[in-house]
Amino acid sequence: MNKTVRIVLEVVLAVVALGLAYFLYASISKPVKFDEEYNKRGAACAVKLKAIRTLEESYKQTYGCYCGSFDTLFNRLLTEDSLRITVKVVNYDKLPSDTNFVLEEIPELEAIKKGYITRKDTLVNPIKQLLETKKLMVTEADGSERLMTEQEIRNLRYLPYPLGTKEEFEIHAGQVEANGAFMVPVVEVKVDIDRLMSDMDEQLVVNKKDKLVSGNKYPGWKFGSMTESITEGNFE
Repeated sequence: MNKTVRIVLEVVLAVVALGLAYFLYASISKPVKFDEEYNKRGAACAVKLKAIRTLEESYKQTYGCYCGSFDTLFNRLLTEDSLRITVKVVNYDKLPSDTNFVLEEIPELEAIKKGYITRKDTLVNPIKQLLETKKLMVTEADGSERLMTEQEIRNLRYLPYPLGTKEEFEIHAGQVEANGAFMVPVVEVKVDIDRLMSDMDEQLVVNKKDKLVSGNKYPGWKFGSMTESITEGNFE
């Protein structure tokens, strides 16, 4: 074998070795990267689903049932003063003139009995109430928190991935029989892995879905159920 042929063979073998090394690396790293993306997208889903659940619980507190429409859920909660709450009103004209008197030091029931304060039912906007109690928050990249804007609340309906999508979570609401005696409201909001990871490797998505199903797990992210009165999420 002359020198030229030997050099060519060595080059070819080196290229083949590099190709095999790259193929081996890709075959190992691809599933790892998929799992990282799966976890990242799942975390983003959990943030939105928790916020939607907060809205659904407020809707139920306000109207006595859950809502199966994002349009109705957002429009009613954002525009109607329909949540009945009890507030305390201080009757300043009935407070003792004693300068040492401190209303906060008196038990509430005693203060009510003496007429110092009055409990009053009033209607407030459900979303405003949630914001005032800091139940609709956004966590920034630096870890700081701020209140959600109205547009961010309305955008909760859209899946966080694939980026730029306008696809929505599935939302259902209704009633189921409890203990064979009465009907209770139920709600379910979800997205399956096929939709949330539609831009990922199809075979890896199929493999992940099969693994979840074989483990008796919902192949996606959700909270609630249409068959039992629960609001827990499978992401918790």
